[in-house]
Amino acid sequence: MITAALLALAACGKTYDVVVVGGGTGGTAAAVESSRGGARTIVLEEGKWLGGVLTSAGVSAVDGNYRLRGGIFGEFADSLAARHGGYEALRSGWVSNIMFNPRVGAEIFGNIARESGVETLFETTVAEIRHRGGGVPWRIRLSDGRHIRARILIDGTELGDVAGAVGAAALDDGRVVQDLTYVAVVKEYDRDVLMEMPEGYDVDHYRNCCLNPLAENIDGNNPKGQKLWSPAQMLSYGRFPDGHIMLNWPIYGNDYYVDYLSLSREERQEAFAQAKLRALGYVYFLQRELGYSRLGIADDVFPTEDGLPFYPYFREARRVAGRDTMTVDAARHPYAGDRYRRAVAVGDYPVDHHHYANPRWKELSHLSFGPIPSFSVPLGVVIPVSVEDLLVADKAISVSWEMNGAVRLQPVLLGLGQAAGALAAIASLTGRHPSEVPVEEVQSRLLDSGCYLMPFLDLKPGEPGFRELQEKGVRGEVKGVGRTVGWANETWVNTPD
Repeated sequence: MITAALLALAACGKTYDVVVVGGGTGGTAAAVESSRGGARTIVLEEGKWLGGVLTSAGVSAVDGNYRLRGGIFGEFADSLAARHGGYEALRSGWVSNIMFNPRVGAEIFGNIARESGVETLFETTVAEIRHRGGGVPWRIRLSDGRHIRARILIDGTELGDVAGAVGAAALDDGRVVQDLTYVAVVKEYDRDVLMEMPEGYDVDHYRNCCLNPLAENIDGNNPKGQKLWSPAQMLSYGRFPDGHIMLNWPIYGNDYYVDYLSLSREERQEAFAQAKLRALGYVYFLQRELGYSRLGIADDVFPTEDGLPFYPYFREARRVAGRDTMTVDAARHPYAGDRYRRAVAVGDYPVDHHHYANPRWKELSHLSFGPIPSFSVPLGVVIPVSVEDLLVADKAISVSWEMNGAVRLQPVLLGLGQAAGALAAIASLTGRHPSEVPVEEVQSRLLDSGCYLMPFLDLKPGEPGFRELQEKGVRGEVKGVGRTVGWANETWVNTPD
């Protein structure tokens, strides 16, 4: 006989030290580091894979941090290199030094999470989250009726929906949402695989994507001033080691503009369906207009009906107001103030904004690749000011709209997610709120895991003196000199000739 007491006990559900809602790039790293830190950790993921942008969204081309491979990012990259016979094999496309099939990336992240003791619930959505105070403040009701309790909650979603749902204040710094992209992974078949014309297809969306008879060639550039590459160069841009090709082409390709952050969940689904049609139209253009009749959407990558990723590539999220806010000015002047003392993650990518699909692109073109040196990001960006016992581990961190163009890249998200996981584990196991944990404790844990705190290129993790140099850097005993060298932003304590 099921008594009322037993029903009440079942309704309370399991209790975890840390619950991560969303197995995105940062959320996955947060869960791994939290579990490794001794905290009982679970990830609630709506889809079937961990890894977020790098896997579920199909952007399997790592942007930046190639010489700053530390922590979970370094572990992930080393695993890819080991599978393919070395790092040179990962340079299969020219957009990145690290290219891979999304399915392979998902397998690696799944292995890392499992071996780290992370519990994962896939195809799981959250119906309600409440903060009720006490030692285990969070109550989470799943859509299937189950309940979970948590000491620390981490938002690892793509868009920061959890932070928004529980009342975390948003940054008020004005924004025009960057273009999103429904990536398509295609492969060469041994036969023609011509698709039917997608709904709403318009050749004008694609004619200027590359050099071709339909392009409006203006001295080697398209009407928006972008270089016209050859079709072969366009396709080799995102080639994986196994020969599959990632179509994530911002030049009259599959970028799509919609202000998705202002939409309801239902409205978003309709907008994303239109973005998917834009991607399908791009594949159709390649097949029908450029003659790539054997190039079709890969049937062996994503376990979806149409072969496309689980969701689009979002370059921007609802950004929370945090205890620190990362800005372009902070990157350009790292020692103005004391942010560097709270450093927990690094990046070296330029300020890269995608706005060419936006009708207002001319007003925003100055945001492309603004010069900055490599940079550190302070711990406070993952700690909201308005909600206790909540951390943010993906693009919803506290970062200015402009600087989001550099901080949104995958290695930075992995680093910040790892920092959030370290902080969550320490806080949950010591009975403190995250805001009460000294940054030095988190930095020490991250250094134990081979992470960079400062973007110094002088020494790598595992080399003698690496930890000491990083510790001196956050104490201000040594200072790096940053410089921009093409796309490779750098910082050195002892600048090489």
